[in-house]
Amino acid sequence: MKKLLLALACSALLTACGSKPEPVTEAPASADAAAGNTAATPAPSDAELKEAAAATQESVADDVTASDASLERMVGVPENVQLPGGKWKAGTHYRPLLPAQPTSTGPGEVEVIEFFWLGCPHCYELQPYMDGWKQKKASFVKFTQEHVMWGPGHRAQGRLVYTLETLKREDLITKAFEQVHRRGNNLAAANDDQSLQMQLAFVKANGISEADYKREYNGFTVTSRLKRAEELGKRYRVDSVPTFVVNGKYITDVGMAGGPEQLIQLLNDLAASEKSH
Repeated sequence: MKKLLLALACSALLTACGSKPEPVTEAPASADAAAGNTAATPAPSDAELKEAAAATQESVADDVTASDASLERMVGVPENVQLPGGKWKAGTHYRPLLPAQPTSTGPGEVEVIEFFWLGCPHCYELQPYMDGWKQKKASFVKFTQEHVMWGPGHRAQGRLVYTLETLKREDLITKAFEQVHRRGNNLAAANDDQSLQMQLAFVKANGISEADYKREYNGFTVTSRLKRAEELGKRYRVDSVPTFVVNGKYITDVGMAGGPEQLIQLLNDLAASEKSH
């Protein structure tokens, strides 16, 4: 029975992680059982299932904690230069990435990437913090925001973001957030032509000519940025937003950090740690 309970608990955990569990069976104890001549094994109670699941989750949690500690050692951050005073803990506030990924920075720079989505309410709530941080961050930090490319709607909104960046109108990204979350205007539709018309109405109302927008909208720079965003999203396996990657080595988010203000402090400390070695 204990084996059956543990198998059921493991099956439940696998299902939660998106894996398809194999059917759980228990071998009959005798030939009579195999022939169906004995009473069926009683189904475990809810209390027994919960107890088995809790025991399994505790074991998994212990393994994860040990794994996180090993990851921290493997990325080669000496204890004396890890984040200030034990304030941040690997596996809790951030995760080391293995293997570390290449970055597009110059000598002495530290890359910080935010993966976001215009339709994400959490990204919208965080945007004022990021706007403020961009003004105050250390000069050696190279910060970029990459729009996720999960589907056609995300791609259409991403094209808007990168067109605005190419036109040096990053200030309108915050206004685009407001259009989506305050005015119910998604700035993306069922097809590309409709998306373009919605976006043209928005940018023309904010001082960008139709000709300028169309030129960059279909231009090489924006197309390249879309391709890069998709490649980065796949490289870092981004499945939720907002998600942050520091120098190709660490990944974190608002929940892991403990809140928006803590996230800013964590990004500063991770970047400073990377700069120091």
